[in-house]
Amino acid sequence: MNLTAHSAQGVLYIVMDGEIDEHSAASARRLADGLIDENTQAEKAVFDLGNVSFMDSTGIGFLIGRYKKLMRYGISMYITNPNLTADKILSLSGVYTLIPKI
Repeated sequence: MNLTAHSAQGVLYIVMDGEIDEHSAASARRLADGLIDENTQAEKAVFDLGNVSFMDSTGIGFLIGRYKKLMRYGISMYITNPNLTADKILSLSGVYTLIPKI
């Protein structure tokens, strides 16, 4: 799992690339938390899942954890570009009730 980020007009964009599973979650968590901590002035954060090739329940936990961290800073979180499989997992799990898809 690779994470890259950029910000524009008060939005922190975190682009995820690869697989979100038990093996990659710990390093992805550290990277994402660092990016969030460096961008506390952001008004919202958008996690781009367009390049995520696989996601299991660990990915749900990853996203919920980042949501909680962002909420502590008062930053809204959104998900964009999930593939069909990830979209189904996120829909069925109810993640979109907390983290809207844009």
